Amino acid sequence: MKRFSFASLGAFALIATVPFVSQVPGIASLWHSTSAVAQNVKTQGQIQLRLEAEKQVIAQDQQGKQSKTWQPLKGQAVVQPGDVLRYTLSGENKSDRPVKNLILNQPIPKGMVYILKSAIAANDTKVTYSIDGGRSFVENPTVKFTLPDGKVETKPAPANVYTHIRLQVSSVPAKKTVKATYQVQVR
Repeated sequence: MKRFSFASLGAFALIATVPFVSQVPGIASLWHSTSAVAQNVKTQGQIQLRLEAEKQVIAQDQQGKQSKTWQPLKGQAVVQPGDVLRYTLSGENKSDRPVKNLILNQPIPKGMVYILKSAIAANDTKVTYSIDGGRSFVENPTVKFTLPDGKVETKPAPANVYTHIRLQVSSVPAKKTVKATYQVQVR
């Protein structure tokens, strides 16, 4: 299994890692929750990053009514094709100063498909997406395709081509935590 890591600290371009392991269907270990610290050397600001995953569990009562809950994935987690996972990325500012322009890039793990419009973040957080391996980010990715008559059209990118999510937080106040969540489905 591969480890994916990549987060950067805004204008200062410092990198902190948030490791997690990609999932290939049929492999039992998904990832282990860990944390990392991003440090802004100029102002000594520190952001502690944490990535957690939960699996959606759908239960049905005796009357046939379905309910959805989230089960934390810890240690050796087993997921199957079709399972929905929710990732929560938290950034806690451990310093006495605000951290400005925090940029966090999260790869969509191999073997997973991003669930469109599932990203939820604070109002001051801009969410953008990449479909080119993290080289560029836009709010609404599009793809071009050629019709049988040779005409080229642009349409919204399908979920299976999303490769990364970028969260741009304008400011993280001192001693505060920012959170964002997004969902993926196991292929």
